[in-house]
Amino acid sequence: MLKTSHYLGIDVGSVSTNLVVINEKDEIVDKLYLRTSGQPINALRNGMKTLYQRLGKDVKISGVGTTGSGRQLASVIVGADIIKNEITTHAIAAQKLVPEVKTIIEIGGQDSKIIILKKGIIYDFAMNTVCAAGTGSFLDRQAARLEIPIEEFGTFALRSKTPVRIAGRCAVFAESDMIHKQQTGHSVEDIINGLCEALVRNYLNNLAKGKDIEEPIVFQGGVAANVGIVAAFERAIEKKIIIPQYYDVMGAYGAALIAKEEVLKNGRSTNFFGFENTQNDFRARSIECNGCSNMCEVIEIVSNDAVVACWGDRCGKWSSVKRENQSVS
Repeated sequence: MLKTSHYLGIDVGSVSTNLVVINEKDEIVDKLYLRTSGQPINALRNGMKTLYQRLGKDVKISGVGTTGSGRQLASVIVGADIIKNEITTHAIAAQKLVPEVKTIIEIGGQDSKIIILKKGIIYDFAMNTVCAAGTGSFLDRQAARLEIPIEEFGTFALRSKTPVRIAGRCAVFAESDMIHKQQTGHSVEDIINGLCEALVRNYLNNLAKGKDIEEPIVFQGGVAANVGIVAAFERAIEKKIIIPQYYDVMGAYGAALIAKEEVLKNGRSTNFFGFENTQNDFRARSIECNGCSNMCEVIEIVSNDAVVACWGDRCGKWSSVKRENQSVS
């Protein structure tokens, strides 16, 4: 009996590593949301091991796509067919679940994005990779300070009775302002609501400034689970926000969808190495190239004492050799 084809999407970020397996109907048959914990190789290996234990013997992986800040690293370990940036994968996934989507709000652990679509095409986008006050890690840190589980953070905000304004242009100032509000006797509920509104103001004043936020609006990324943030966005823009079913793994879902399209369009076999290969020993190391005045820091990925990939050079001296049939963008 022939196994039906399935497609794997991997999104390796600084906070989370997400894996999604879809079938031929583009339905998600399994997904994983794991903490990267500063060790992307270990997180990916653990994720692949878990997937294999769940369904590896019963499915045939016919295509693999990687995305996220660790997309190149993931592609080397698993044998990817496509490597795509987060803007593309998030847009593809959102359009799959909400076909008429015009605005995508994405807030993850270490960055945030806004994507504007017109007639199904990415028209404009912006990313914040600098200011921590506009990301999920900022909320995580404040939840820890208040000794409140992050899963309950948003519900506290909904119970706020008296609005409190927290300075949100900088994570350092926001934290100082929050402490001041605590010392002046404001309730935890009001302070948390103020933090949610500060994050939303930061997002709208930086990423969304000058952009038309048109409906349908889709909110994805881990922070979309925070009902306090969602409510703050809806108050600020006075529009309804849609939270898709797979809001937390949309990047991985988009990567799987693109991998499927790529493999089927070209009619070729996948580069996927197999679940077992990901359990090999992989490690990264840096070398400094002295070939010219650029002094590039080159990242080498080593497996079983052999260099399997490298990148980081400007001239291509080290990274020019790529695996055949792999699409990179």
